Amino acid sequence: MNTDNKGNNSRREFVKNSTLVAGGLLAAPLMSRANYFSGADDTIKIALVGCGGRGTGAAIQALSTKQNVKLVAVADAFKDRLDNSLKSMKKVEEIDASRIDVPEDRQFVGFDGYLKAIPLADVVILATPPGFRPLHFEAAIKLNKHVFMEKPVATDPAGINKVLATAQLAKARKLNVVVGLQRHYQNSYRELFKRKDLIGDITSAQCWWNGDGVWVRPRQEGQTEMEYQMRNWYYFNWLCGDHITEQHVHNIDVVNWFKGAYPIKAQGMGGREVRTGKEYGEIFDHHFVEFHYADGTILNSQCRHQPKTMSKVDELIVGTKGKIFAGAANIVDYKGKVLYQFDKKTENDPYQSEHDELFAAIAKGEYKFADAENGAKSTMSSILGRMATYSGQVIELDKALASNIDLQPREYSWSASPGILPDANGFYPVAVPGTTSYA
Repeated sequence: MNTDNKGNNSRREFVKNSTLVAGGLLAAPLMSRANYFSGADDTIKIALVGCGGRGTGAAIQALSTKQNVKLVAVADAFKDRLDNSLKSMKKVEEIDASRIDVPEDRQFVGFDGYLKAIPLADVVILATPPGFRPLHFEAAIKLNKHVFMEKPVATDPAGINKVLATAQLAKARKLNVVVGLQRHYQNSYRELFKRKDLIGDITSAQCWWNGDGVWVRPRQEGQTEMEYQMRNWYYFNWLCGDHITEQHVHNIDVVNWFKGAYPIKAQGMGGREVRTGKEYGEIFDHHFVEFHYADGTILNSQCRHQPKTMSKVDELIVGTKGKIFAGAANIVDYKGKVLYQFDKKTENDPYQSEHDELFAAIAKGEYKFADAENGAKSTMSSILGRMATYSGQVIELDKALASNIDLQPREYSWSASPGILPDANGFYPVAVPGTTSYA
């Protein structure tokens, strides 16, 4: 491990190496409080970009806040997803129907729909597959919009660099940005974080996201390759980033948060042992990563998509005086004494709290939330882990970021070719540890 302080500091503060990537973004004019809303009344207009299940859920949560919030525009690549989303929202009895004001001329379908929806709102909800997040986030901030965006915030180093640069612009303009790493808004985690000094110095950690896996959408006759991959976005890295990034980022982020730092290198193992069919695209079904922090702390991380195996989604943080068991919401010393136990009767719905707090701040004209930088750094931690398991090599953070690897296709259209294509038998190329390289 590199113990040179200068090198460690540069890695820990890697955002400083990428704030100007977007080329002149910071030269844009600052936003005044008078520009927080586009209307003359107190209505906060929102646009939803990405109308899948998570986007629909986020919009419902935004509309369920105490503020005068109105959905005025929606955008999605697929019309059926957009239509289903609006139908689902209108069925929620707790939401006043007048809050959903999206006539056909404010329903935008296609890859460029976000460009038409974003200008109509004060706040933008970004919930497309995460490969699009850097592009959409940049567009929203350039247009002076507050943002709620789902995790992860990118799928490759190039996307991370773009988000980091845009995060600096959002700060300069005092635009609120909340990222859907909802543990930061969960009462039990917040209370554990306040008391983390009870365990002394953090020396190691473990985290898990082990489960059966998610949906598969069979290929349909007449689909272009782009449409097939978009419909099955979870199984392609340019869209999803693999489940270590799409799901396990939550757990990695919790450890980073409590540690107050981000891993500087990683090594690990993974592969496709159970989920091997062509319908699973290119991603692995298991990852085990050893993350190293600058001070020598090690995080052992595991995630798995294998049916009928142990399921576990949790974090354990180990210190010199005791341990934090996040799932149990308690802190225990090495003699077994419980130093703190969170009262689970006081637990909240963190998904709702994210929006409650965001929209309350916006309504008051307050600048309180700047989640994008942490969201990018924790997402990069997960990408670092993926690069380590795919290659079987030790991957260093600074080199991974400097690589600026870009998985995105050169063109977004239904006839365009994604960066990864199937062979004659319908199978996609899959990383091979020891052969796949990022040098």
